[in-house]
Amino acid sequence: MATNRKLGRTTDIRNAMLKTLTTDLILKGKVETTEARAKEVKAIADSIIALAIKEKDNFETVDAKVVKAKLDSKGNKVTELVKSKNGNEYLKVVKEETTEKRQKDMPSRLNARRKMMRKWQIHFPVFLLMKTTDSSDLNSRNQEQIMTGTGMHIIQ
Repeated sequence: MATNRKLGRTTDIRNAMLKTLTTDLILKGKVETTEARAKEVKAIADSIIALAIKEKDNFETVDAKVVKAKLDSKGNKVTELVKSKNGNEYLKVVKEETTEKRQKDMPSRLNARRKMMRKWQIHFPVFLLMKTTDSSDLNSRNQEQIMTGTGMHIIQ
């Protein structure tokens, strides 16, 4: 972010405005704003997207044990009748343990995620940028517009 553009606002108001514009640009693909604001937002968005693209494949797949309620054919939880120590009967949900493959972020990817959230305090889930391995969340047209800054419509 350029340090010389103050945009006629105090620091906290300016930062909030730039965070909101950056969030809108990434989520919607384009924003309507002034040229000075667009230049600031472009710098922020470019750095966020570059970091996300660099770290998008930086994870490992691990097996995780997952305990879930067992479901019957209708999708209802399976229960069994159990007797407590004092003689009362109650229904207990039957659990089943399975193993699932999960993506575990590598340390540099975690650091990139924290950096995005801390430095820019963007208002959208960062995992949307880092989630997929083929960038399907950002289609190529939006990604080109964001990267080149043509996704911004400038008010004269």
